[in-house]
Amino acid sequence: MLLKRFALLFALLLSIALVACGGSNTAEEPAADEPATEGATSGLPDLGGREITVAVENAYLPFNYIDPATGEPAGWDYDAIRAMCDLLNCTPTFVEAAWEGMIQAVADGQYDMAADGITITDDRREIVDFSDGYINIDQRLLARADEDRFTSMEEFAGNADLVMGTQTGTTNYETASKLLPTERIQAFEQFPFAVQALLAGDIDAVIIDETAGQGYLGVNAEDLKLVGESIESQQLGFIFPKGSDLVAPINAALAELRANGTMDQLAEKYFSDAFTITYEDLEG
Repeated sequence: MLLKRFALLFALLLSIALVACGGSNTAEEPAADEPATEGATSGLPDLGGREITVAVENAYLPFNYIDPATGEPAGWDYDAIRAMCDLLNCTPTFVEAAWEGMIQAVADGQYDMAADGITITDDRREIVDFSDGYINIDQRLLARADEDRFTSMEEFAGNADLVMGTQTGTTNYETASKLLPTERIQAFEQFPFAVQALLAGDIDAVIIDETAGQGYLGVNAEDLKLVGESIESQQLGFIFPKGSDLVAPINAALAELRANGTMDQLAEKYFSDAFTITYEDLEG
């Protein structure tokens, strides 16, 4: 079953989003008849070796984490942004930052951008600019393996005795708030704390992005399962301060990574059963 879930997820993530979801774009690509500046891939903007500060949580599998085998930061965000900077002639500097407050920090200009599996929403667009969407993501219910009181979000909502866990400041929390009264939601600072509470029986399910939920299965496959159909499907994007001149170059690089097969390679590496790191590995 775990292999099947990964296979389905991999198939889904190969349909990388092509619709632009960013805000103000102030940088322009060179005209087709103009020679590319030395240092960038032909036809793409050249950022002249510019350093770009990128906020990441380093606690969100498989997007960013500290590799337990090497002690070094790793994940989809690192590989994708480095590949984009190879195309654009820029240098990414990754800065670890707490999820809570990350979006506002980017809006305030503390970082040039953030990459942390950030869902594109209209509310967030009011304070930051988004890149094009790069992954379609589904929100699902994570439950204990022996759970038999509900098989869908509708059944969960219909049982007043059940309590939902999620992470503060996420679209998962927003979705839970739309479907459940406040007293039936328990928010945690990080998803691992919510999953620990689920395993301990303190809450009855966790609403979570499917990619993150897969990260909790692994060695916990006998203890946890994903329940029901997708509750809500959204897109993930990188965020920038309003009016950032990085939005257009990053979008151009994303398009090139789709065209040259890099996005497919990253999907195979991080969103298939080839990826075996779990949150328990990180705790160890």
